[in-house]
Amino acid sequence: MVNKFINTTPQSGVCPGHMPARCEALGIFSIRTWDINFVASGPIEANHANPRQGLMFKVPSEWRSFEVVSSKGDRKTVEMRISGVGSRFNTTNPPGVQAWSSLPANWTHAPAPCQYTGMWAAAPTLRLWFWLVPEGAGACNLVTPFDVPTSSFSMLEYTYELRTPNPLDMDAGDYRGTITYRVGPYQDFDFGDLYLPNDDVLTFNFDLRVEHNLKVDLPPGGNRVELLPEGGWQAWLNRGRQPSRLFRDQTFVISTSGRFKMQLECSLAIGNTCGLRNGAGDQVPLQVGISLPFGLHDQGVQAVNKVPLRLDGVGTELFQPAFYVNNRSGKLHFEVETNDVKDMLEHPGSTYSGVVTVIWDSEV
Repeated sequence: MVNKFINTTPQSGVCPGHMPARCEALGIFSIRTWDINFVASGPIEANHANPRQGLMFKVPSEWRSFEVVSSKGDRKTVEMRISGVGSRFNTTNPPGVQAWSSLPANWTHAPAPCQYTGMWAAAPTLRLWFWLVPEGAGACNLVTPFDVPTSSFSMLEYTYELRTPNPLDMDAGDYRGTITYRVGPYQDFDFGDLYLPNDDVLTFNFDLRVEHNLKVDLPPGGNRVELLPEGGWQAWLNRGRQPSRLFRDQTFVISTSGRFKMQLECSLAIGNTCGLRNGAGDQVPLQVGISLPFGLHDQGVQAVNKVPLRLDGVGTELFQPAFYVNNRSGKLHFEVETNDVKDMLEHPGSTYSGVVTVIWDSEV
């Protein structure tokens, strides 16, 4: 019932290394890159009035959209936002551990609007931290009550949120796309005016892989269908009451995560459907229909109940799941209608037979 992609990107940094249980509880993961670092171009002055002249962190926490494209040219929209940020802050000693712990907004608790995750580690010359960033949060600032002569951020770690398309609405295949963020003062990743990055671009490459499942099983002997009147032949044998129709509802089990169409092939075609023939060559049409289990619907998002299967495929061009359908029962309906049964009864003692091929086709 959860129609989402599974993120297989390897984790690194704070979540696997410091607080795996906490990250799991928060529903987040982390990625750490040492390829981007920031070095202060000058000192932080004590009690600076301009947040940009101190410890300031702004990330692209708003949703942004981009396209992923399959090898067939199918396009889907993905949305992304950065929802957490952290790093290793390096400085001189002094000020030392005690000086940093005197901060009003202490590194142990993130300054608003950022949110504390539980991650905080310290040594005399460094701080390791990781904060959550609400949607559209803006900048998070720390003002120091003392001078910081030299400092740097030796890496960047982050977490992100994704809004991916419903994979059940996508054709099978690989979908690829990229989104690029700028890094530096007044850019997407903005650590203020003092901290200058060694690289000004951070590009995310996405590969969304869709592998659909379509499996149909008939019970043993389900491929041999015997048509009977309502209640069997006893009413005719005992009371001479002629059957109004001959039919059989054949159960099958289906599992599917993707779209499919259904088609009909016949050993004997009569009009737009299949036919049955006896040994003398007499023929009658056979009506074939399909009922699909809950969770599968047609193009009009309607339930599929006794929808006719025709040789031209009209009416069964597209069925699609509302959620992953796993081992649910459906029915194939086979019927000789009243007027055609009357024709059959004019040839008592004969056997009518035919071969019907029902196709579930995932190549829609």
